[in-house]
Amino acid sequence: MATSSKKIDENYFERKVSGITKSDVDNTLTQENEIEQKIKNAGVFEKYAEMAKQMLLMLKDYRRGLYTEVPWFTIGSIVFSLIYVLNPLDVVPDFIPGLGYIDDLSVFTFALRFIESDLHNYLDWKINKEE
Repeated sequence: MATSSKKIDENYFERKVSGITKSDVDNTLTQENEIEQKIKNAGVFEKYAEMAKQMLLMLKDYRRGLYTEVPWFTIGSIVFSLIYVLNPLDVVPDFIPGLGYIDDLSVFTFALRFIESDLHNYLDWKINKEE
């Protein structure tokens, strides 16, 4: 993933998401703590930290078979964006001061844009389930 010639745009995002598999879901969930820690430690992600938590919860509920009313593209978007954020050597390596998280934010923003209504549906489902 680490070449500067790549451009983060919708086509890049959709292409990468289309390659996500069920084993990628499992791999993402095994890295849950690392993902949460990275998002928590990256000050630029403060705004997105709660969304990332909800995305992880949705992924866990999906994997457990508790929440299945979700398109595969949404699951793939969550997996790709969280794994991308965790990868320190992505298109713009995270260790580059000031620029290292720009591509992470781009990917995360694309994911949120694509899955926003599904994430809201999931949150509604959680609220109704608790009542």
